[in-house]
Amino acid sequence: MNIKKLKKEIADGQYHVLLMTCPATLPVSFAIHPWFVCAKGGRISRWEVRFERNNDSVLGKHLYKDGLPPFSGIEMVLPLRKKLLWGADLFMHFKGGRGSMAQEMYDFINGNSGQYPYRDQYSLFGPNSNTYAQWVLDSLDILDIKLPWNCIGKSYHQ
Repeated sequence: MNIKKLKKEIADGQYHVLLMTCPATLPVSFAIHPWFVCAKGGRISRWEVRFERNNDSVLGKHLYKDGLPPFSGIEMVLPLRKKLLWGADLFMHFKGGRGSMAQEMYDFINGNSGQYPYRDQYSLFGPNSNTYAQWVLDSLDILDIKLPWNCIGKSYHQ
């Protein structure tokens, strides 16, 4: 994936929602870690659930907004003093103007992620980052997208 080209494309003023993935942290790197990148007119945000606890009382203990750069994967190995991050892969890209599915997804992620029911919980088998990503996809009735088999936790209590 050419990140430079992608950054240029999402600066076009339209709504963009990208579902990005990378391998999970070792030793479970066969599994996938997903996150959403939301962009509109040069404003970019990253939404995800991570196992590290944060101190954001509004978002919850495991839900992050802009915890890492939008197009970087998560840590390969924990804990290391120097963070080695996986590369990112583009899984899906939704793009459009007003009234598009991309706008609906953008608005939902930015406006409702704080309502994610498991934002204070994290477990290897769920709820986790895959549970959050599938929750977003399932919350939009117009989508019938299921994450791949190696998104462990995608079906947690759903």
